[in-house]
Amino acid sequence: MSVHTQEETLPFDEAMEKYDPVLGFEVHVELNTKTKMFSDAPNVFGDEPNTNVTPVDLGMPGVLPVVNKTAVEYSILIGLALNCKIAESCTFARKQYFYPDTPKNFQTSQYEDPIAYDGWLDIELEDGTVFRVEIERAHMEEDAGKLTHMGGSAGRIQGADFSLVDYNRAGVPLVEIVTKPIEGAGSRAPELAKAYVAAIREIVKNLGVSDAKMERGNVRCDANVSLRPHGQEKFGTRSETKNVNSLRAVERAVRFEIQRHAAVLDSGEKIVQETRHWHEDTRSTTSGRPKSDADDYRYFPEPDLLPVVTTEEWIEELRSRLPEPPAERRKRLKTDWGYSDAEFRDVVNAGVMEAIEETIAAGASAQVARKWWMGEVARRAKEAEVDPVDTGVTPELIVELDRLVQAGKINDKLARQVLDGVLAGEGTPEEVIEKRGLAVVSDDGALLEAIDAALAAAPDVADKIRGGKVQAVGAIVGGVMKATRGQADAGRVRELILERLGVSA
Repeated sequence: MSVHTQEETLPFDEAMEKYDPVLGFEVHVELNTKTKMFSDAPNVFGDEPNTNVTPVDLGMPGVLPVVNKTAVEYSILIGLALNCKIAESCTFARKQYFYPDTPKNFQTSQYEDPIAYDGWLDIELEDGTVFRVEIERAHMEEDAGKLTHMGGSAGRIQGADFSLVDYNRAGVPLVEIVTKPIEGAGSRAPELAKAYVAAIREIVKNLGVSDAKMERGNVRCDANVSLRPHGQEKFGTRSETKNVNSLRAVERAVRFEIQRHAAVLDSGEKIVQETRHWHEDTRSTTSGRPKSDADDYRYFPEPDLLPVVTTEEWIEELRSRLPEPPAERRKRLKTDWGYSDAEFRDVVNAGVMEAIEETIAAGASAQVARKWWMGEVARRAKEAEVDPVDTGVTPELIVELDRLVQAGKINDKLARQVLDGVLAGEGTPEEVIEKRGLAVVSDDGALLEAIDAALAAAPDVADKIRGGKVQAVGAIVGGVMKATRGQADAGRVRELILERLGVSA
C-alpha cells in the first residue's frame, strides 16, 4: 500500500472546458538482440542477477565498446516503419548522470545525430477517427540496470531500508522514439495516448525486433503533459510521468495529469517542470525530481565509437524486410477471420487482436478465439482491472479447453470452472477436471435418473411436450442441469427426454 498523499484534481470534463492538453511521448523499446548494445554479454530476461555482464557493461577502466550491428539494423527497421528519414551518418554521445544503476556514470546514447528522424504515424482511435502523430526522432541507446528497493510498503525508494542493483539490463539495446508536441487531441488525449503506445508496441512486435512485453519493461512510455488555456498558443509547463508500462496505465496517467495540472492552474499556482511516478494502486502520480534539460546532461560526442554510416543499398535491403504494415494486416485478418466491422473493432479496442491471432495459430477457430478473449477473459480482466493479456490466460490454454469441450469431456460452463482451477495453480486442465470432479455426466443411466426426477417434478411441462410443444423441453433440461451441477451433456439430455416422452425431435 502506497504512503503518498494524492494531490488535488479537477474533474476531467471541467478541465477540458478550460484548457487544451499538449502531449508528448518518449517510448523506450528494448531490442531482442542476442547480445547487448556495446558488449557481447547475453541479452536475456530473467536470469540470475548480475550474471549477464562484462567489463564493458560495468564501465571498467580500459575497456572499449563495440556497436552491435543487428541493433543498428533493428533501429533502422523501426525508423522505416515509422516513416522516418534514415541518417546517412549518425554518432553516439555520452549522456552524463550519476545513479547506482548506471555503472559508467553516463549512458551511451544519441543526441544531435539520431539514426532516424522526421517521421509520422497515423493512429486510429476507437471510433475509427485517425490522428496523425509526428515523430521527431528515433535514436539508439543502452538501457540502465535495475534497482530493487527493499523494505517499505510501496517498493519505491521512499521508505526503503536498502536497494539492490542488477546490472543484467545495463547495456541492453534500446530505441527511444520521441514525438513532436501533439496538439488538438482535446478530451481524447488519454485515449490517444493509449492508442499511440499500443501502435508502437504492435509495430515493433510485428517487426520482430522486440518481445514488446510491457510487463517486462520491453516497452516503456514517458508521458509528457502540459495544459494551456483555450486560445493561447504558448505551451504550458510540462510534467513527465516516467516508465509507464501498461496501456491502461498510460491512459490513466495522462488523464490524471490533465486533471492535476488543471487544479494547480485553477488555484493560481504554477506547474513545476518535473518527472512524476505513476501509482497503479491509487491511479495517481507523485513528484519525482526536477526535470533535467539537455544542458544538464552535459552531452558530448562518444570518443570511443566511430559514426554509424549507412548506404542507400543497405537501407533498401532493410526496407525489403519490412513486414505487412499493421493497418493492412488488420484489414487482412478481419477478412480471414470472418469478423464483422463491429466485431473486429471491438477486438482491436480490447487489445486482444494479437492474442486471438496466436490462439488461432495454436489451433482454435476464429470464432472460438473471439468467444473466449471477448467473453470470459474480458470479464475477468474487467474484474481484476488489468488488460486481458495480463490475466494469465494463454492461447494454448484456450485451445486445450476448447479441445476438451469438443471432445465432450466438459461443456462451456464447466470449462470456465476448469479455467479457475488452472489459474489457481491446481494443474493442467485434465488435472483440474480430475481433482474437482468436473467431467460431463454422459452415462445414460445417471442421466435418465435425473430426467425422471425432473419430469416427475413438472408433470404439466411433460404434458406440453407430449402435446407437441417441443420447445418446452428446455425447462426439463434446465432441471437436469441443475441436478447434475451443470455437468450433464445438454444435447444428450434433450434426446433422452424426448425419447422418454415418445416425442420425435
